[in-house]
Amino acid sequence: MKILSKSYILISILLLITVHVSSAQQTAPAKILSMQERAEIMNNWLEYRLDNIVPKLMQRENIDMWIIIAREYNEDPVIKTMLPATWQSARRRTILVFSDNDKEVERMAVARYNIGEFFKTAWDKDEEPNQWKRLVKIIKERDPNNIALNYSSTFALADGISHSEYRAFTSALPERYQNRIVSGEKLAIGWLETRTEPEMQVYPMICHIAHDIIAEGFSEKVIQPGITTTKDVEWWYRERIRDLNLTAWFHPSVSVQRAAQPDTSFLANFSKRPAENVIRPGDLLHVDFGITYLGLNTDTQQHAYVLKAGETEAPKGLQKALETGNQLQDILTNNFKEGLTGNDILSKSRKEAISQNIEPSIYTHPIGYHGHGAGPTIGLWDQQDGVPGKGDYPLYANTAHSIELNATVEIPEWEKDIRIMLEEDAFFDGDSVRYIDGRQTKLWLIPRQQ
Repeated sequence: MKILSKSYILISILLLITVHVSSAQQTAPAKILSMQERAEIMNNWLEYRLDNIVPKLMQRENIDMWIIIAREYNEDPVIKTMLPATWQSARRRTILVFSDNDKEVERMAVARYNIGEFFKTAWDKDEEPNQWKRLVKIIKERDPNNIALNYSSTFALADGISHSEYRAFTSALPERYQNRIVSGEKLAIGWLETRTEPEMQVYPMICHIAHDIIAEGFSEKVIQPGITTTKDVEWWYRERIRDLNLTAWFHPSVSVQRAAQPDTSFLANFSKRPAENVIRPGDLLHVDFGITYLGLNTDTQQHAYVLKAGETEAPKGLQKALETGNQLQDILTNNFKEGLTGNDILSKSRKEAISQNIEPSIYTHPIGYHGHGAGPTIGLWDQQDGVPGKGDYPLYANTAHSIELNATVEIPEWEKDIRIMLEEDAFFDGDSVRYIDGRQTKLWLIPRQQ
């Protein structure tokens, strides 16, 4: 097992002591690491993952050899997560080989360069000019019972080998090995979806930064009712993320629901929403927001209410609506059981919610290396009866998920229905689900009330 470096531990402690409180509290911004510090953390995480996750996955899936092939600027999604933090892409043709010899998993690169400290090159071009012949020699020397390649008709994240590279590889491979090629889909998804203990020590801080940015944007610091538009707030979020030396993995969206609003459909808050909408007192605001930091992503949806003159709290109907959204979250996360498929969890959760007089829409997804990450899809907003393929994948322990859903709720004060649309990042440890940095249980108020 990989032992983490002292410098990594010191940086991790700094991250943890800087901030780790519920997003319901306003706190000082978390410390954002320098690029050099980030690289050290990410490289330590990568070495730990290669030493600990890959062997377990290959044993779990009974795979003798896993080969990942990519070319510069057309990287396999998996190989991008296995490169050193200072590498921006693969170089020329990069081939990674994992070979399980029952005692350990050997790692090597059939490439012109060492891949950092993680993969030593196993190709001397002066000795063997042909890269494919060198790869075949490695295969012959180890004689694996099966050879996993990253191809999948279901998961794009596990479908990384290009058509031309597949053809070149199989053309070079001796006939007796041709029928040993198998899909590495479950290895690829397992690698991408599994979160490690070192990562989970820091993920709460990453989610907390996202929560802090949302809270600041949904405040009088940014929003002046009657003047500020939803577009203004969206771009404020983008600028704030950049100011913190972070990146957004998608453009934030800010939308409005209000008493006098004719279109209450789901799409009205997304693709059909007005490009620019002036925020008014009495509006219920919604944001969909995600950042990338230390190679991990967040995905959050929260609500704020803009107080009218004389108001000190949101209408009771809106407060109750948020409680209903939290109730739906609880129903869903209570149905997270290892081995159940995404479609199993979706079906059980919808039936339970409907029995409790909740009108649910569930579209939860894994998160981690990618915003819409690898693992089981638990519904799509337009596929509430199940998602063939991605929804048939089982739930594994030590995975992170964006608990994304909405509940349609009647608001008596508005004499209409609205949608409470929530999304919070959570971790499943095999027994239960915990929110990585808490969840929204109270509406943000604009302006804040002391």
